Amino acid sequence: MKFFSFQRSFWIKSIVVIVIAVAGTFISCEKLDELTKFDMSYESSVTIPGTLGIDTPFEVATPDITTNSDQEFSGENTSKDNVQEIILKELTLDLQSPSDSDFSFLKSLTLYIDADGLEKLKIASKSSIPDDVGQTIEMSTTSKDLKEYIFKDKFNISVEVTTDEMISEDHEVLVSSVYQVDATLVN
Repeated sequence: MKFFSFQRSFWIKSIVVIVIAVAGTFISCEKLDELTKFDMSYESSVTIPGTLGIDTPFEVATPDITTNSDQEFSGENTSKDNVQEIILKELTLDLQSPSDSDFSFLKSLTLYIDADGLEKLKIASKSSIPDDVGQTIEMSTTSKDLKEYIFKDKFNISVEVTTDEMISEDHEVLVSSVYQVDATLVN
């Protein structure tokens, strides 16, 4: 009887050790995966002209945004060849001027990314913008892989704007974007 009790105890201990080892492996893999992700941030600005019609979509573009992606990747101990995916994590619009205004004149926004040799691609949008929105808008972003755009030396973001009221002054808007890079480390 003691033999069977010992054998059962041995198997239970063995199973516990195996379960702990497997769980540890999964946790370690998740932590390692997070170590291979980093953020790249860019800022640019656009001017929404003061002489716009209501309910008529129009587009304004940022100046070209220089990526410096090779330097960014090198600083994170990786390279373009090791990048698996780049996703737009956050895109925020902040009204810079006039200081006494807000985004209440907006009805909807759609943002696109564009780079030489690549198709213009929708990356974020916001519809039914409320009148009490304030001076900052957090955009709803897509989960599209944007690595080919960030690999380029430069890209630009264009903003399609539809207003629901007239504005008499130009509005300067800061466009801030954060891209999450998923890459493997260079050996």
